[in-house]
Amino acid sequence: MAEQQTVTFIITRQDSPDSDPYEETFHVPYRKNMNVISGLMEIRQNPVNANGEKTSPVYWDMNCLEEVCGACSMVINGTARQSCAALVDQLEQPIRLEPMNTFPVVRDLIVDREQMFDALKQIKAWIPIDGTHDLGPGPRMPEKKRQWAYELSKCMTCGVCLEACPNVNDKSDFIGPAALSQARLFNAHPTGEMNASERLEGLMEEGGIQGCSNAQNCVQVCPKGIPLTTSIAAMNRATNIQSFKNFFGSDNAH
Repeated sequence: MAEQQTVTFIITRQDSPDSDPYEETFHVPYRKNMNVISGLMEIRQNPVNANGEKTSPVYWDMNCLEEVCGACSMVINGTARQSCAALVDQLEQPIRLEPMNTFPVVRDLIVDREQMFDALKQIKAWIPIDGTHDLGPGPRMPEKKRQWAYELSKCMTCGVCLEACPNVNDKSDFIGPAALSQARLFNAHPTGEMNASERLEGLMEEGGIQGCSNAQNCVQVCPKGIPLTTSIAAMNRATNIQSFKNFFGSDNAH
């Protein structure tokens, strides 16, 4: 391709959490196999907009650049996805970049995903092993269970599933599909299942699994292909059983 060919980005910017958003257009030199992050790096190196005006560098979040950390999530041409995996050659131009709407904007394309980590606290998404170092190896997970549990462990808390979910909005306190799937992951662990009831209680709290309307948008957009709706169905069944246990006063009921 000709050296002078450029890629046009129309970026929704916001100078602070309380300021109004605005659009700014940039032209960056085209390179073969470049991704959206490459374009943003070009703008950072030379922050001059399409009108030739010097402007502030665009702020965005990134870390691994390998679609593992989940930090670089943004809305690209109307679809929430990872910008490191979004190749310019596969995108319609001009390329429109916006921050995800589900989360509060910090600046430009950076959003605050704190609500996702609060949700993980609500469902106790960890294995409590403090003080067990002298007990020897724990129980092994059967290979069949390990295989599907590994698929759930791919979650990178990127927020794309929450962005796609119609039930996650400023009028709802639904914790979202990611946390529901993580509860299933840790309840499947041979040691983690000892605290399974606590995680299920977390899912039964306000904003928990009852907030899901089974729209199934989440499973369609997950960049890791995690079977989120399968997890939601499994947790729906598990919380129903837990509610019976609570009603009859026995945590050992089957």
